[in-house]
Amino acid sequence: MSLERLHLAFLGSLPSEPTPVVLLLGALVLLCAIAAVRLSHRLGLPSLLAYLALGLLIGESGLGVRFDDAQLAQALGLAALALILAEGGLTTSWTAMRPVAAEAVVLATLGVGVSVLVTAAAAHYLLGLDPRLAVLVAAALSPTDAAAVFSVLRRLPLPPRLAGTLEAESGFNDAPVVILVTLLSVQGGPASPWGFAAMMSYQLAVGAAVGVSVGWAGGVALRRVALPASGLYPLTVLGLTMGSYAGAALLHASGFLAVYLAGLVLGNIRLPHRAATRGFAESVAWLAQIGLFVMLGLLASPSELPREVLPSLLLGFALLLVARPVSVVVSILPFRFTRGNRLGWRDQAFLSWTGLRGAVPIVLATVPVGSGVAGAERLFAMVFVIVVVFTLLQGPTLPWAARRLGVSAPAEPVEIDVESAPLEDLGAELLQVRIPRASRLHGVEIFELRLPAGAAITLVVRDRRSFVPDPTTVLRRGDELLVVTTAEARETTERRLRAVSRRGKLAGWFGERGD
Repeated sequence: MSLERLHLAFLGSLPSEPTPVVLLLGALVLLCAIAAVRLSHRLGLPSLLAYLALGLLIGESGLGVRFDDAQLAQALGLAALALILAEGGLTTSWTAMRPVAAEAVVLATLGVGVSVLVTAAAAHYLLGLDPRLAVLVAAALSPTDAAAVFSVLRRLPLPPRLAGTLEAESGFNDAPVVILVTLLSVQGGPASPWGFAAMMSYQLAVGAAVGVSVGWAGGVALRRVALPASGLYPLTVLGLTMGSYAGAALLHASGFLAVYLAGLVLGNIRLPHRAATRGFAESVAWLAQIGLFVMLGLLASPSELPREVLPSLLLGFALLLVARPVSVVVSILPFRFTRGNRLGWRDQAFLSWTGLRGAVPIVLATVPVGSGVAGAERLFAMVFVIVVVFTLLQGPTLPWAARRLGVSAPAEPVEIDVESAPLEDLGAELLQVRIPRASRLHGVEIFELRLPAGAAITLVVRDRRSFVPDPTTVLRRGDELLVVTTAEARETTERRLRAVSRRGKLAGWFGERGD
């Protein structure tokens, strides 16, 4: 179905000047989707379910909008997933991820392979699917979904090692599965195991190299070149991340891995207007999620779903109760002997239960449909049912599971939020610092900060009133500070502010350096 036909499908029998009506419909869908976020947040569910419901509501069985172009859905879906992964990388802390990066990579590669094998065996022997379809449905269901994981888990107080593993795994595991699904759909399968291994290694290695290179080079450039408007920084970061995706794709490498790593590098470099950039990335990712899930809801045919409920439940429970736990145990087992058991059995049990599925499996299911694989329509319906049912099952139970397994962690002190703007002509930078409620900057007098030479707090905004402080001004939670610093003193200034925020004015005595 072409873009023109999709446009006409939305227009239907609308008046002769349909553009305002189409815009109104789009605005209403967007506002309804935003309103659904609050409801899903209260229920502990990923908002994807509300977006899928909106798509079904305005689809062929609801308002009558027909959309059946799987190839267009695949192209738009992959683009939306790239935006979601870019935001995931930009908002992920490398400090939290670094200690468990190896475990996450093994989960995203070896763990995915084990999950595919176990799930494919269940699909073949329990449901009678032929081997190709069995591996396709298993591959589509094996990766955890970045959007679902980021939206649900960031509301849970989890230990850094566990949260970092889950977030990193969801960011990394899309790449190998996309390669496998595409290969099976387009070429019917790898020519040989060795050829497949070589192709997978090339795509992952080159994709990682492209992502890290673009992120590092872009970060260096943004720190040295002052752009004429603050709004250009978020756009530049978005262009860099999506450019890494396209560059890797042109080299026949993994664009998903490239875009995630480019975002991860850029998100952990001290960029100008960093807070605004992250806020912009989150907004774009929300828009991508809304558009993606509504489109997937439109693509689904409700009349075909009921007959796949029982087979989907059988396969879904095989995935949740067998394939996912086995993949976690196999992936984590080597680290018991080489690096100590960082993730105990309670952590592994929570990892097994938190294998959330979302947009990624449904988008991957459009690949064989668009390629004309026999039986692919049934595969799409099964994946759709599994995502909906098991999101309803797993999402609300995550806080309970974390408490029962004893993996909940008390909320840690919130880091100060620093946004910077370069003052190129003056050779200086302007820092805007927000003091959160849990910060130990509360009660500290300005002279006790002992900021380096070349840095000064020039303005304090408190209760919507601003004033110029003196050395004895006491800082309070909720204050916003404007700090002017020379370029040379900026890093030392930020480190000192972070150190005092974490440990108080005696941070140096505790060995806290604000790294």
